[in-house]
Amino acid sequence: MAKTINNNPAEKSIEEKLIDLRNLQDAYSEIDRIKTLRGELPLEVQDLEDEIAGMETRLANLEEENKKQSQVSAGEKAKIANAQALIERYKEQLGGVKNNREYDNLSKEIEFQELEIELAQKRITEFAEEAKTRKTRIATLKGNIDERRIDLKAKREELDLIKSETKQEEEVQRARTIEIEASVEERLLKAFHRIREGARNGLAVVSVDRDACGGCFNKIPPQKQLDIKLHKKVIVCEYCGRIMVDADLGAEAEA
Repeated sequence: MAKTINNNPAEKSIEEKLIDLRNLQDAYSEIDRIKTLRGELPLEVQDLEDEIAGMETRLANLEEENKKQSQVSAGEKAKIANAQALIERYKEQLGGVKNNREYDNLSKEIEFQELEIELAQKRITEFAEEAKTRKTRIATLKGNIDERRIDLKAKREELDLIKSETKQEEEVQRARTIEIEASVEERLLKAFHRIREGARNGLAVVSVDRDACGGCFNKIPPQKQLDIKLHKKVIVCEYCGRIMVDADLGAEAEA
């Protein structure tokens, strides 16, 4: 049967403090277990959201390029129309020339405008090819976005289902951590969270199991094991820095 736990940190014995820390570890381990159930889903959802956002940005850029190029093509077509009008006018003027110099000047102007038309037509053709390629890229990108949105919808639904199934359990454990932390002295609480953040498996408090630290599995000397069983002071593993408690205290905390 578990001992009655004093809620005043200043009045607690070392044993009571160790029990609090073990209980706190159990609550956080349960929260970690719930997160493990969710697996990589939260990260997968975030990755899909980022990927879709990136593709949508590329799609918007391609569509903007199409819009700008369409405007440029319209300008080139206007140049062609203007050049053709000038050519017609220059050809009419050829009939009234008075000397070879005027004829040569008009002929050069006609030739220049014809070159302008040829250059503008070339640009329009190039723009059309680029637009065709861009259209294919846009269609492919839209298809990829649609596929990713379907994947995202499925992942979100899966994550929401797991969250709904574990929400109440997680809330109970989080409420438990708040309640226990309120009864742990600030110095120990800071140490607990510092150790937990540095531990790969999130274990800040471990039991001594088979004469070894339950965190790093290094052997614990007999004298130190005895000190741990006596509950006279908070003892940390000299190898991994985790707080160590004896198995009996661990069982009592679980009760």
